[in-house]
Amino acid sequence: MEENRRNQSWWNLAIVLCGALISVPSLILGGTLVSGMSLPMALFTAFVGYAIIVVIMISQGMQSVDQAKPAVKVAEQVFGKVGSSKVVSLILAISALGWFGIQANVAGIAVQGILAAYSITVPAWICSIIVGIVMVLTAMYGIKFIQRLAWIAVPYLMIIVLYGFWYAFAHENAAQVVAAYHPSTSISFVNGLVTTVGSFALGAVIVGDYAQFSTKRSDIIKASILGIIPAGVVMIGIGAVLTIAFKTADISSLFIKIGTPFIGGLALVLATWKVNVVNAYSGGIAVSNVFNIPEKYRKLTLFVVGVVGTLLAAIGVLNYFTPVMSVLSAMIPPVAGVMGASYWLIHHGDASQWQPTEGVNWLGLSAWLVGALFGGVPTVLAMIPNVWHPSANPIIGIVVALVIYYFGSKFTHQEVPAKEEA
Repeated sequence: MEENRRNQSWWNLAIVLCGALISVPSLILGGTLVSGMSLPMALFTAFVGYAIIVVIMISQGMQSVDQAKPAVKVAEQVFGKVGSSKVVSLILAISALGWFGIQANVAGIAVQGILAAYSITVPAWICSIIVGIVMVLTAMYGIKFIQRLAWIAVPYLMIIVLYGFWYAFAHENAAQVVAAYHPSTSISFVNGLVTTVGSFALGAVIVGDYAQFSTKRSDIIKASILGIIPAGVVMIGIGAVLTIAFKTADISSLFIKIGTPFIGGLALVLATWKVNVVNAYSGGIAVSNVFNIPEKYRKLTLFVVGVVGTLLAAIGVLNYFTPVMSVLSAMIPPVAGVMGASYWLIHHGDASQWQPTEGVNWLGLSAWLVGALFGGVPTVLAMIPNVWHPSANPIIGIVVALVIYYFGSKFTHQEVPAKEEA
């Protein structure tokens, strides 16, 4: 799917990661946190949560830098070639491409709103299909085009968001409103932390899809720290202030009100676009791995599955599968625990020790499945009315999967580091 060039600079990787966080969901997350805690505590929670994301991202990204392979290919050691392609890749494909279709529909509705503001009437489903196809074509051109899109979208979005921030203080008396603000509910630091980590855990697991084009481990360290933490904390803060100042959690509608409908609507479309090409790109890699599609057909594969996902979302079919995608997304983070246990704890980060496992690595799949229960089961219970449910905790799921795989390999002697030649 992608040219075999390993010349990606760390700042290009950083802008892609930064672009994934400078988005509407990040602003909404800020509003969610501040609804149950003070603004300073929300910012502190965001800092700690994104710091944890960075640790996961560095662990995952370094493995792909070392091997020059995407995440699902590096996972072939701990899950086996069959286990990685038929289980892990399938879950990633459904999650990424499902959310791609839904986000394309969101962007299509935004485009419909922009056109309606200028007395142009176009059905939302037509706008969604057109927008989805444009996004798919963007993803087909690979990491270079994704980077260029991020370099355009991120500055524009930051200008619009900061303008909204200034407008809140200049016209909505935000300073006094924020100073007098008291949360209407109570969210503990732990629950806020879990929510923050869970919001971007999938991105941390699949970061290898983009880190594989870097040449040095230090690139992923710099890109993760500088691309994730500042952007994440700033967006949480701005989202929190906007929610307090405008007394609404509907951040999407605020975009339309900022400036003109075109300026605000374009910001909303760009915010969705740059995030969605990441969904499409990683989803295409996963689909290709599921069906063992040759490299030369991967762009075509991405186009076909992207268009199908867009069509399903445009006609409303994916709305019925949103709960399924939520559960699958919650089950992905423990993949990082299993991969980290093997690569760092057992083989001590020695890239030469990596090799794919034929068939299925049942220890890896079992460790992942137990860890995934900590994310999947609470997510399912949360969908049942009047049923108590614990918070889906990706951190615990990752740690559980890591511990099970590490000690399981000790008992089974499944992974024994190769001896150095004399």
